[in-house]
Amino acid sequence: MAELDADLDHIIPSVLPPFWAKLVVGFVSLLCFARSYDGDFVFDDSEAIVNNKDLQSDTPLADLWHHDFWGSRLSSNTSHKSYRPLTVLTFRVNYYLSGGFHPVGFHVVNILLHGGISILMLDVFSVLFGGLQYSSKGRRVHLAPRASLLAALLFAVHPVHTECVAGVVGRADLLCALFFLLSFLGYCRAFKESNKEGTHSSTFWVLLSIFLGAVAMLCKEQGVTVLGLNAVFDILVIGRLDILVAVRKVLRKDKSLESTGMLKNGGLLFRMALLTIGGSTMLYIRWKIMGTGPPAFTEVDNPASFADSVLVRAINYNYYYSLNAWLLLCPWWLCFDWSMGCIPLIKSVGDWRVIALAALWLCLIGLIFQALCSEDSCKRRILTLGLGFLVIPFLPASNLFFRVGFVVAERVLYLPSAGYCMLLTFGFGTLSRHTKKKKPVAAIILGILLINALRCVIRSGEWRSEDRLFRSALSVCPLNAKVHYNIGKNLADQGNQTAAIKYYREAVRLNPKYVHAMNNLGNILKERNELQEAEELLSLAVQIQPDFAAAWMNLGIVQNSLKRFEEAEQSYRTAIKHRRKYPDCYYNLGRLVRVGGPSFPSPKPE
Repeated sequence: MAELDADLDHIIPSVLPPFWAKLVVGFVSLLCFARSYDGDFVFDDSEAIVNNKDLQSDTPLADLWHHDFWGSRLSSNTSHKSYRPLTVLTFRVNYYLSGGFHPVGFHVVNILLHGGISILMLDVFSVLFGGLQYSSKGRRVHLAPRASLLAALLFAVHPVHTECVAGVVGRADLLCALFFLLSFLGYCRAFKESNKEGTHSSTFWVLLSIFLGAVAMLCKEQGVTVLGLNAVFDILVIGRLDILVAVRKVLRKDKSLESTGMLKNGGLLFRMALLTIGGSTMLYIRWKIMGTGPPAFTEVDNPASFADSVLVRAINYNYYYSLNAWLLLCPWWLCFDWSMGCIPLIKSVGDWRVIALAALWLCLIGLIFQALCSEDSCKRRILTLGLGFLVIPFLPASNLFFRVGFVVAERVLYLPSAGYCMLLTFGFGTLSRHTKKKKPVAAIILGILLINALRCVIRSGEWRSEDRLFRSALSVCPLNAKVHYNIGKNLADQGNQTAAIKYYREAVRLNPKYVHAMNNLGNILKERNELQEAEELLSLAVQIQPDFAAAWMNLGIVQNSLKRFEEAEQSYRTAIKHRRKYPDCYYNLGRLVRVGGPSFPSPKPE
């Protein structure tokens, strides 16, 4: 779009050649997150990598296709159902090349992936802003170099990406984004080839795009949404559909709908059929792979989805959307986990937080109105594609189609942030056009880039260790029981039991049904010979979760110390009933039956 690029000439005065533009974007993206290269394995990395047997050579490669992201069998009722075998495969390659669980190699790959994706964004934004018009020599015109460079820089330095880049498990989102973008660019290539070589070459690129979408889905489930984005792009940019005109003709039952341009391209319906068949096939296979059905989440994972009232669910879902939008607008309050009371439920329309979702929908309605009703066709196209890139990849996390296992997750904003950066760039161009003072606009943009880059550096440092990561969450989510639990667990591992007790007690206070906090607190109290309170906590834990094997074993140890041997034996047997492979518990039971003596110390907290 030549007009938008002209509006940005005071902000980016000279046009960089494509190679130098990519070099700048790549360098900036690497610089922002380089601090995380020598960080530890933190938070979910422990389960997905360190404790995941699928990374080790003695596990057959074929097992990766039958296991979830965390190494459990998909057919298990306890499986999380996160099917990402290609991501796990890259972890396995990392493990092999690093010679073990050395986090540096894992982190470097993530940082490089983000750099590559940021560079690829230049080409994507060039297509989204400039369209797909070719000269007689087959070269694209309207490359929109200034707009695409600014949008790519905004994407490269966005702090909300820190979880994906600095947290090793975020590689699922990075790989998904990589193949998502390749799928989109492959789909765009189909129209260049159709002009030169005919239908067969065009069909090849469409099929390749669908294949790359499937690869993206095997990295993370969100990848399938690229087919929806491709369809929107095809209809709006290639088919040149004017949505408002089409709606008016449908309402008037006008038979000249084809004059809107939707059916002008004879291959449009064929491409839509290919995308529909491809997407349906991918979703069907994915559903069959899940085996036992969708995963079972608990109320603490996503409390709004368990609300009885449809109105309460709808209000809270929309409030979650507004929080995601705020993280894109002002990514200063970032947290590794937003569950367990971090965001209290809105239970009535009288809650002041309803203002946030009202503001969100006012903004969205305004953008949608401009996207539909503007007389400027380029403006309509850019706003619609920007909204499409913002909304479509977010749909799997929206709770609209199925319950998800989180309230807010920064990682799911990695791809939608591209739509936000596109809309923000367009907004700056519009602001520059309507103001005579260009320097303040340039200063605002430069300030946003510098502040976001600084925030990326700071946040990357917080992700270097669990202690800093968990403590950074206290100011953001002080009501999150999991934050206090994780800090307590870290302190206990370091031998600081007194401080650990404080945080475990706070976790139980914030969430009276937090059985893992009760178990770990009971463990510490047992070691300090405070057996009465330890027994009360462990008894409550197994009452809340009867299949909690570790709590049953620890309860048995406490009962054994209190000389109540029959009760201890019953607790050990219950633990073994719920966890067949439990050597520590068998050892304790064996000692109890043989000599009625002291039990083996319990393992480290779970």
